[in-house]
Amino acid sequence: MPNSTTVREFLLTRFSDVWEFRVVHIMLFLLMYLATLTGNLLIITVITVDQRLHTPMYFFILNLSVLDMCYISVTVPKACVVFLLNNRVISMAGCAAQIFLVVLCATAELLLLTIMARDRYVAICQPLHYHVIMTPHVCVQMTLASVLSGLVYAGVHTGNTFHLSFCHSNVVHQFFCDIPSLLKLSCSDTSTNEIVIFASTMIVGGGCFSFIIKSYIHIFSTVLKFPTRGEQRKAFSTCIPHILIVIIFLGSGAGVYLKPTSNSSQVQDMVSSVFYCILPPFLNPVIYTLRNKQIKDAVMLILRRTLTFFRKTIIVSTHSY
Repeated sequence: MPNSTTVREFLLTRFSDVWEFRVVHIMLFLLMYLATLTGNLLIITVITVDQRLHTPMYFFILNLSVLDMCYISVTVPKACVVFLLNNRVISMAGCAAQIFLVVLCATAELLLLTIMARDRYVAICQPLHYHVIMTPHVCVQMTLASVLSGLVYAGVHTGNTFHLSFCHSNVVHQFFCDIPSLLKLSCSDTSTNEIVIFASTMIVGGGCFSFIIKSYIHIFSTVLKFPTRGEQRKAFSTCIPHILIVIIFLGSGAGVYLKPTSNSSQVQDMVSSVFYCILPPFLNPVIYTLRNKQIKDAVMLILRRTLTFFRKTIIVSTHSY
């Protein structure tokens, strides 16, 4: 049994050791990863190119897409390698980096989703003051604040985790390094770590969730007073997708981080991790593209312009011959 001086690397866990199942898991993870990158790149391109989408709401969606691409890239490529090859090793430094980046992206995403709820509240409940409150300068400041807060939060929890000694085992019962799985491997007293994780999760996660719920109570009470169903439908279409993402993200994350490590099931934790690490980045572009008329119109416009450009290029090259 290795002690704290000999553990220099960890072994990640697959969902199954059966080769056929591993191939299925690789295919699913890889397809979700490629779809996430493609969808988010499309959103970033459309919002950047179309001047009509240079508004606070789409500025936050663009930043969310960038964050989602980083978030899913921290875990899925390494997981696919683990599923494919017999080498399940991740170094101590690689494990620390993975924990830091996962916590950073998750925290920044939660704060950004909270800011987006604030944006919707101002747009619907205080429309006359919207451009005064949600100025470009304020939007940039709030986005930077969410990232900087994520850096601090991730640094604190990563530092607390790797101050522990690891001697029970070096097998991480997860397809990526995360804090609850590492706490199970520690031969140090982890009660302080668990208290800090629980308290910080309740303060940050609970605070953000409370703010989002309060914002949407005001939003829905205002929307229900709109004179026409068309206006109500339009307002709901921008709010409901956001609520769904928040529920999936917070619910699955809380299920892993608020539960005592001694009571957690390996399979349940691995499945829950898919819901808060992979599903939100995968669903965000689908939801914001398919349910947002302005983005769909912008995509169609760019596609038409692209087809027209290629058609003209082919005609010119044909005439040159």
